[in-house]
Amino acid sequence: MSSRTLTRRATVVLALTTAVALGATACGGTTKNSSKDSGSSSGAATQAASADPNAATKKGLTVAFLPKQVNNPYFTISDNGGKQALEALGSSYKEVGTSSGTDTAGQVSYVNTLTQQQVNAIAVSAQDPGALCTALNQARKNGIKVVTYDSDTKPECRDLFVSQASSEDLGRTEVQLLAEQIGYKGQIAILSAAQTATNQNTWIDYMKDELKDPKYKDVKLVKVAYGNDDAQQSFQQTQGLLQQYPDLKGIISPTTVGIKAAAQYLSGSKYKGKVKLTGLGTPNDMRAYVKNGTVEAFELWDPSKLGSLASYAAVALASGQISGAEGQTFKAGDLGDFTIGKDGVVVLGKPTVFTKDNVDQFKF
Repeated sequence: MSSRTLTRRATVVLALTTAVALGATACGGTTKNSSKDSGSSSGAATQAASADPNAATKKGLTVAFLPKQVNNPYFTISDNGGKQALEALGSSYKEVGTSSGTDTAGQVSYVNTLTQQQVNAIAVSAQDPGALCTALNQARKNGIKVVTYDSDTKPECRDLFVSQASSEDLGRTEVQLLAEQIGYKGQIAILSAAQTATNQNTWIDYMKDELKDPKYKDVKLVKVAYGNDDAQQSFQQTQGLLQQYPDLKGIISPTTVGIKAAAQYLSGSKYKGKVKLTGLGTPNDMRAYVKNGTVEAFELWDPSKLGSLASYAAVALASGQISGAEGQTFKAGDLGDFTIGKDGVVVLGKPTVFTKDNVDQFKF
């Protein structure tokens, strides 16, 4: 597959509707939302009439970022992108969050605290599609705009979702990348993050659908393992996969923490160069493993631009320029103009495939 370039145009994505269906089964031991407590079941449609695309951009706003996990290199990059955008817009940035990628109760607590602090907007990457709904909709009732980025909630729990790329593109291309490397034959596994992560589950669903194509008839998905976006757990899960399936030909890890940990294990083992690895990673994390032959190709978007777009969307919402309704447009600085798609989704652009031929061109 040839290298793709990141684009600045937004597209309407129907693929994200899958995440809604997945959300119903992903809520374990947490409060489920209903249309009655969602705050605004019709959401953006109700507010569309009040949106004014020509309204002045407000300054002095406070936008809080709540990533899935603080001190995660990926979110450090994305949230810093959000910070820079807010500074350029004349507003303030703050980041809060848990050190664990599976602490949904912790994320709920932070949302409640931010609501009490009366921030103007919250940008959150959800650990679970339903766990935050009650808290987020309470924030919305208090006039706080809610943008999800990277990993969505149910659509009725936020005003807008900033998606890194089409979920369908990401899921299918990762299978295509790996299948090409293993000659379309052999056992493969997926090393995911948390079992409840909306984005991971959506991508995996598309991976499984892609594998139904007859050209993959000799490719068998044997297991989906979960490393919970923890480096040590992901390392151990990689080791476990290879012990359980000695004939494994390849691994897809759609998580930056997971793919780096898997590459670290493979690089120091007898499987280096024999078991293929692809997924989503940052060039800075994966550069050494591409150059030493552990990894042939992987993909990602620019996380800094994702955070930046989340900030522009949050400020546009708080300024009344958009409400989140399908078809509305807003400006995002140097990133360009974006159009809101179905279910309040805005897409950053296409993923980029990184290989030894281009990995040195990217510094994130």
